[in-house]
Amino acid sequence: MDEIHFIPLLLGEIEQYLRGLAAAAPRIAGALLLIVATWGASKLLRVLVSRLAHRARLRRNLTEVMAMLIGLTVWLVGLLVAITLVFPTITPGKAMTTLGLGSIAVGFAFKDVFENFLAGLLILWREPFKIGDHIAVEEHEVEGLVEEITVRDSHIRRTDGQLIVVPNALMFQNPVIVRTDRDVRRTSIIVGIAYGEDVDAARSVIEVAVRRVDSVRDDVRDIQVFAKAFGESSIDFEVTWWTGSKPVDIRSSRDQVVAAIKRALDDNDIEIPFPYRTLVFKDDSPVPLPRPDGND
Repeated sequence: MDEIHFIPLLLGEIEQYLRGLAAAAPRIAGALLLIVATWGASKLLRVLVSRLAHRARLRRNLTEVMAMLIGLTVWLVGLLVAITLVFPTITPGKAMTTLGLGSIAVGFAFKDVFENFLAGLLILWREPFKIGDHIAVEEHEVEGLVEEITVRDSHIRRTDGQLIVVPNALMFQNPVIVRTDRDVRRTSIIVGIAYGEDVDAARSVIEVAVRRVDSVRDDVRDIQVFAKAFGESSIDFEVTWWTGSKPVDIRSSRDQVVAAIKRALDDNDIEIPFPYRTLVFKDDSPVPLPRPDGND
């Protein structure tokens, strides 16, 4: 008897479900059409943003991020409207409240991810450095060539060939030295001459030698040769000049300048002294020393 009463009850539930589905069919169809329209609008806006960004000469990565954010916004709005069509009891306000609470929970769970994401957006937008620049974050011993900038991190290739993947938040929160911001950069070396040499003559010899080096950009700014200090065994000159801004340019130019100064000083018989040490022994020293009169 229970089975006989159960079957009509089940059939009645199915019938009621089908009637509800039939009544909701127009709303479901409208929601599906809205989703298709949302897909088309997202595609169209992404293409439009890409073209406008290309005309504005924005970075490719920034263009992709902007297109992605606009596409996500369009999909979010479209899905919210579609949900309210299918379920009239869910208002946009209730849906936004639910999404707000959910986004707060997700934000706490992925704090570092969102921090790097926002830092990446700001770096891509402000362009403090670009791909191909040589940068340094000295506080974290990060230095090298920028190979790629993504929304989350930046890829830095060190001069020894190793790759460093740096979170964008670190780049945004710390001072970044852009060594190749300009085509030229200043560098310097210290040159010592013996105390018995003429300072003015040595300065002129060094200056002429540096000017003749091909990598020295004296057309940008003049070279500078200043007597800097009284060293332990020499009078020290600080020699400053401008050359290419890449690290290899700096090393190559220093090599050429050092060689040119050495040749010039040798040709003019100006001594580059070795370190001198004066040893003083007391009369009661255990080390036997010859006396000035020749007697032991």
